[in-house]
Amino acid sequence: MVKYDVVAENVQGTVVSEYNAGTPSATRYQSEAALESAFIKQLQAQNYKYVNIRSESEMIANLRHQLEQLNKYTFTDAEWERFFTKNIANPSNGIREKTRILQEDHIQLLTRDDGTVKNIYLIDKINIHNNTLQVIKQYATDAGVRDNRYDVTLLVNGIPMVHVELKRRGVDIKEAFNQINRYQRDSFWAGSGLYEYIQIFVISNGTYTKYYSNTTRVSHINENSNRGPRSGKRTSNSFEFTSWWADANNTPITDLMDFAKTFLARHTILNILTKYCVFNADQMLLVMRPYQIVATERIINKIKIAYNYKKWGTIDAGGYIWHTTGSGKTLTSFKTAQLASAMPEIDKVLFVVDRKDLDYQTMLEYDRFQKGAANSNTSTTILEKQLRPGSDARIIITTIQKLSSFIKKYREHPVFDQQVVLIFDECHRSQFGEMHSAIIKAFKKYYLFGFTGTPIFAANAQSGGKPDLKTTEQIFGQKLHTYTIVDAIRDKNVLPFKIDYVSTLRVAEDIDDKQVSDIDRESILMAPERIQRITKYILEHFDQKTMRNTFYQLKERRLAGFNSMLAVSSINAAKLYYSEFKRQMAALPSDKRLKVATIYSFGVNDDDGIIDENSDDTSGLDASSRDFLDMAIADYNAVFGTNFDTSAAKFSNYYKDLSRRIKDREVDLTIVVNMFLTGFDAKTLNTLWVDKNLRQHGLLQAFSRTNRILNSVKTHGNIVCFRNLERATNECIALFGDKDAAGLVLLKPYNEYYYGYEKNGAHVSGYSDLISELTDKYKIGTVLASEVAKKDFVRLYGAILRVKNILVSFDEFVGNEILSPRQFQDYQSMYIALYNEMRPARGSVENVNDDLVFEMELIKSVDVNIDYILTLISRYHASHMTDKEILITINKTIDSSIELRSKKDLILQFIASLTPDSVVERDWVAFINSAKIAELDQIIADEHLKREETYKFVQNAFRDGYVQTNGMDIGKILPPMSMFDRNNNRAKKKKTVIEKIIAFFERFFSISE
Repeated sequence: MVKYDVVAENVQGTVVSEYNAGTPSATRYQSEAALESAFIKQLQAQNYKYVNIRSESEMIANLRHQLEQLNKYTFTDAEWERFFTKNIANPSNGIREKTRILQEDHIQLLTRDDGTVKNIYLIDKINIHNNTLQVIKQYATDAGVRDNRYDVTLLVNGIPMVHVELKRRGVDIKEAFNQINRYQRDSFWAGSGLYEYIQIFVISNGTYTKYYSNTTRVSHINENSNRGPRSGKRTSNSFEFTSWWADANNTPITDLMDFAKTFLARHTILNILTKYCVFNADQMLLVMRPYQIVATERIINKIKIAYNYKKWGTIDAGGYIWHTTGSGKTLTSFKTAQLASAMPEIDKVLFVVDRKDLDYQTMLEYDRFQKGAANSNTSTTILEKQLRPGSDARIIITTIQKLSSFIKKYREHPVFDQQVVLIFDECHRSQFGEMHSAIIKAFKKYYLFGFTGTPIFAANAQSGGKPDLKTTEQIFGQKLHTYTIVDAIRDKNVLPFKIDYVSTLRVAEDIDDKQVSDIDRESILMAPERIQRITKYILEHFDQKTMRNTFYQLKERRLAGFNSMLAVSSINAAKLYYSEFKRQMAALPSDKRLKVATIYSFGVNDDDGIIDENSDDTSGLDASSRDFLDMAIADYNAVFGTNFDTSAAKFSNYYKDLSRRIKDREVDLTIVVNMFLTGFDAKTLNTLWVDKNLRQHGLLQAFSRTNRILNSVKTHGNIVCFRNLERATNECIALFGDKDAAGLVLLKPYNEYYYGYEKNGAHVSGYSDLISELTDKYKIGTVLASEVAKKDFVRLYGAILRVKNILVSFDEFVGNEILSPRQFQDYQSMYIALYNEMRPARGSVENVNDDLVFEMELIKSVDVNIDYILTLISRYHASHMTDKEILITINKTIDSSIELRSKKDLILQFIASLTPDSVVERDWVAFINSAKIAELDQIIADEHLKREETYKFVQNAFRDGYVQTNGMDIGKILPPMSMFDRNNNRAKKKKTVIEKIIAFFERFFSISE
């Protein structure tokens, strides 16, 4: 009898409560093959069946057998052929379509030979242990662009759903990530495309192990820029969005064997695949992180226990979740609400937010997670209808204000006697204390839960109010799970902060923003001279802090740097700053002026510097403040062609429009008093300028607007304080992290990045050390002959790029770069040359260096564009084509640019065509248009394409920003060929044409009008 060692599997919880790894006993060198063998042996001990599948035909035969077992049905050959071809291996389906099948449509319809229809389960999501788990290794395919051999794949009912890519110990784990990217590009889609059913990828070098979904996270820089075969079905790929697995105490489980014992335990992986994945409206698969799963399950378990023991309507039927701002509370609350609403004993789930703007944002997020899963409401009347027994609305999003009005207006409503789960978002809000008595008095069978990134403890509770309702625990009950900002930064789920304290007065500035009790000091802080100096400082440092000299891709737009917010102490301050920015920018050249907006509404600051306001309420503003806001909105209308004002409906729409434009980085600077400082996420926002006293939860909420992950270019959130908030910051970090949190939450000081620092008794090289090593070992222009020298150079220059990317945000770095811009260009040219050598172009034989990681995203972030080159060409033309130094600069600039290298011949041809009568910019457009037509006509002639259809296809690609390689359009441009050619010549022709058009597109896209 086989004995299975099922380690750390817990039928009660998906995430193990506490994992204690054993002491490693092995001391010998371990090869990748040995690591793979040990890993598979561990999976076999956990009741995975190893099967020797090496070809697609074997995989298809195994899939048929497993589905027959699961469904207790035997396909006829004809039935299987129809079902496999139409339902499983449909060639029109890519990664997203196949993900939707598994996540939302896992019961497929089989038309049997007798014409009847039968349900066929691809995966059993109710009784998860009915599913079979198999493991295969070294599956090989030659059906793609190039031959590939995959490491370890886990099959669920014969379908590849989890793939594990291994590297030997000592190799950067990122290389396993890069390897999977190559598979996605080259071969996962090939043949029957079964590998496009993979839901979760695991990467490991034995020591470190991470996981991520097949679509990772939607906000990656290369969302639409990586193109290759089936690029229309490509996913976003960003290493920044890979995740650690952990136990319920948030202790990362990094070793591969420990990861296998926990994450890949049968109960855990099947629960994750069937319950804790969300395929959202953006067609992105979100795999929940361990702390999100723990929080969800603890709430669900709390409801079950309270129901079984009839504890509803008491504090024992609730609790709160402390998950730091930016850690994904909305997804956790959505999954919690979804699972709670599916419980037969629960009648309604209310998700309650404290402001109408959060109501709107939450509804958008919930709709993205699952269209129509939740219901919002615009009035108390609609809320009343949704809460009636028999209403289809199971999950209802509403505001505290509407819920309060409902309780007062409908005192005898039947919902008060129903089983109702109430989930409160950002439950640290002060006015909830006033609502608490009304809620527990009205609802008889409630289960009350709160989510917060900044709980109210005794240390940060306000002095007023009811003494028994001061803290989060007093209101909601026990803390069910914690995930602090320290955990989030360690796990790289949010970014650390870099805080600058800029002195603007010689007197103490840590004073209250209370204009009545401290009017003299407040008048000093609002003095015109001080406002002028701060405004000037922001304008002078804006490009540096928001990294406007770096570039990245966002929603098919190439953007320079990030945007920012200015938090001020009062509406009067907002008015002064807005006017001062307008005044100072009027004297600047038009290309140096910022798009500045402001927004505020009626409200009063609380003790923490942030208010609980209704963002639509402008009626309480005094006439002067409202008139000024109308003027600022009129400026906004003039810039963006909108038609908003401060009337109730239009102001609400102004809020939504401004919110969207901040997220799309269309607004450079937003001046706010309180709005947007909580509950607002914009990944493009990296800097908060602060002229406002903040403390405790208000401070952390405001700072956290800047630390959402976007890409590898955005390494931290910038906080620039014009008031002395250092003590308040340290107290806040100690309160919401732990006593050692400051070193984790804040970036290291400038000197440590520049000169290095000590860690565990060893010196970590700083920027100056790295540059010294670079100049000593690698002279500019040196040809690196050996593989060792090439790899060492790549690693060294990559380290320089990473630390330089952080240093550029420090004022002290200006003038201390050591290398001149020309020298950086030369070294970057060497780096790019090695990249092109070791990562050859599409279609060539692949040369894989598994122990190299190229920091190409950082290279691209400083990539120059064609406008800069044209400026240089204009200078060359102005010298009457005699200044050869400019030509040298042009050549070096092109060679140091990933984007421009493929266009070098075009640029040099254009320079050679210049005459004394040339007008550079005009003639460049004509030259490029002519070259573009000539090259496209050549492709049409070589491949015998349909000219009119090809021109239309290419025009659409330039309009959309990418080449659409799926659908009917690509077929329309091909020459007539038989669809039933046994040699597959049509497919080969299509592949060749796609590659040529993609190369043509990439050559001309960024330089065309």
